[in-house]
Amino acid sequence: MSSSTNNNKKWLLAAICLAIGVVIWFLQPEIPEFIVNNHLGQIDPELTGTYYADAVEAANNAAITQWDNGWRLFSIFIATIVALILQPWPMGTVSFIAITIVVLTNTRTMGEALSGFSDATIWLIVCAFFISRGFIKTGLGPRIAYLMMSKFGHKTLTLGYSLTFANLIMGPAMPSNTARCGGIISPIVKSLSNLYDSKVEDGTERRIGSFLAYTTFQADIIVCAMFMTAMAANPMIVDLAYTAIGVELTWGAWFMAALVPGLVGIAVIPYVIYKIYPPEIKETPQAPALAREKLKEMGALSRDEKWMLVVFVQLLVMWIVGPELANGWASWVPISFNIGATATAFTGLSVLLMADVLNFEDIKAEKGAWDTLVWFAALVMMANHLNTLGVIGWFSNSVETLVSGWGWIAAFLVIALAYFYSHYFFASATAHVSAMYAAMLVAAVAVDTPPLLAALVLAYFSNLFMGITHYGTGNAPPWFGLGYVTLKDWWGKAFILSVINIFIWVVIGGAWWLVLGHWSL
Repeated sequence: MSSSTNNNKKWLLAAICLAIGVVIWFLQPEIPEFIVNNHLGQIDPELTGTYYADAVEAANNAAITQWDNGWRLFSIFIATIVALILQPWPMGTVSFIAITIVVLTNTRTMGEALSGFSDATIWLIVCAFFISRGFIKTGLGPRIAYLMMSKFGHKTLTLGYSLTFANLIMGPAMPSNTARCGGIISPIVKSLSNLYDSKVEDGTERRIGSFLAYTTFQADIIVCAMFMTAMAANPMIVDLAYTAIGVELTWGAWFMAALVPGLVGIAVIPYVIYKIYPPEIKETPQAPALAREKLKEMGALSRDEKWMLVVFVQLLVMWIVGPELANGWASWVPISFNIGATATAFTGLSVLLMADVLNFEDIKAEKGAWDTLVWFAALVMMANHLNTLGVIGWFSNSVETLVSGWGWIAAFLVIALAYFYSHYFFASATAHVSAMYAAMLVAAVAVDTPPLLAALVLAYFSNLFMGITHYGTGNAPPWFGLGYVTLKDWWGKAFILSVINIFIWVVIGGAWWLVLGHWSL
């Protein structure tokens, strides 16, 4: 396709996004009653006469201004989400344009439009991107994968498990599933497939390649769900949950709640794939030998790998028990420490920089981190202000009306399933989370779903729904593009796996969260 054709397509897609935004801009509904009541409720009840009348008029005008700004921001937000899906430009470019329009239309001030860049949760994921570079640079990531293969790779099924376990180990410190699977696991899968003459070109992909590729991808979405720092949009979920309903999801709380359903999913999903999409080769005695050969070539742990391993363990410990340690020290240490998730990530990154495991050139070269910072900041800013301006409340009230009269369990299941399977319409988990998570969460709480339960289920669904299509996450197209799995098999098997995942995380997860005290019958 010529450059002029590509350019025309780009501007056509941009025009579609703009047209959608403009149409929504001029379809503003009546101001919600709760916004007016909120402003009227702030009037001093002791005012009388004309003073009271003036105060009422001022409150009504303030409510109208708030709703006007909220709806304008909503139209810009929807246009931005559509642009993230259609991709006339890269995500970073779209985000800069969105921020510019927000300011030029006086929808928000420049300070408010840039507020997302100061969000601590955004910097948690940015630091995690920098730290994950160390896994690849030092070779620790491939070493972990080959070590798992050498121990458990004698059969095709256990080989799939070994690659999954390697992914699981790296998950907490690598927020890019594309880097984990594409940069580390994918080359190993291709090497193993070639080792057993399983090639797309000659129609032998089902020998072993199809199973390994599909298992690695589907297991990865479970790894993404288990750790707050295993998928780029997860910290955004944390922000949205706190802003929308005041639920605080710490790194440790996220992990503990995901531990049981996550491990069950890790155990079940590869086995189910083995049964419904079986490889032709069942035994893989050459795989451990290949892994041992690779490990021999790598030699003993290098100095940088040891530093990387120490920092990795430190991050895990501090993310899980850091706040409790800080509280414990407070009684006998005269200095107050901040051992939150973001501060811990900064600490780990600083150690890697001081130890020369990473240098600042590595930091500057980590394009994924800087790209994430820009689009993350723009989307978080808009999502937060949509909530404060009342748009999220308006949407949740509309959803609540649709399920009014239902018990909270039935109503929440409808909301959660609608959220999950609407991912068929999204080519990005980030776009989906930005567009729907907060609104669906507020709607769930409005029908009396326990707030923490609602936040957790929708948070985990925000990862699990990535597996249902071959385009639903940035990691999907590269795996599908390998050619090991046909479109029919991908979609058909994915739907079956989605039902199993939903059962595991809602039923088994729900029982586990009941034990943890996150909700009660």
